[in-house]
Amino acid sequence: MVAVTKGFGPEAVLAARRAGLDDVGENYAQELLGKVRALAGEAGAGEGTAVRWHFLGAVQRNKVPQLAPVVWCWQGLSRLAEGEAIARRRPGAAVLVEVELTGVPGRNGCAPGDVPALVEGLRRLELDVRGLMTVAPQDPEGARAAFRAVRRLADDLGLPERSMGMSDDYPLAVREGATMVRLGRALFGDRPPRRVTGS
Repeated sequence: MVAVTKGFGPEAVLAARRAGLDDVGENYAQELLGKVRALAGEAGAGEGTAVRWHFLGAVQRNKVPQLAPVVWCWQGLSRLAEGEAIARRRPGAAVLVEVELTGVPGRNGCAPGDVPALVEGLRRLELDVRGLMTVAPQDPEGARAAFRAVRRLADDLGLPERSMGMSDDYPLAVREGATMVRLGRALFGDRPPRRVTGS
């Protein structure tokens, strides 16, 4: 289980750690780095470094130098160039390839037919390609089909990890073969409203 603390403060990371959850995920580079810094200054210093940080979703190559020292697993690779940037800064890093199955234009992810070539390219970079991840369509039948497709693709490629399922659909994902789920709202409740700065 990956505790997704997007939108919550460092206290959510500490709560996850106290509950025995070592894996914490973030979608935004600055939010992840801010939490690492905040936790380094907490009374429980070392909490931030004890966390296995997962970076979720699209990887911006210009953020890789800052993130590489702290990210344990990169969930969401969809292009070889992202892997090249990570391999330069964190040789042997654990990565998951994101499979796009929603059909929503502009969503991050690799088309299923392109996954084998990307996995092979990432392996040539000597990255630790652990598996696949996906964000499923919202309707249950579409989600079920997506989870099954990712499970089959991971099996065909000999990849053990299947990161699929979030707060709304994780029971279905588990039934369809998820080895990892990413939970935010199910653990922490609704996210606080984002503050708008400036005028």
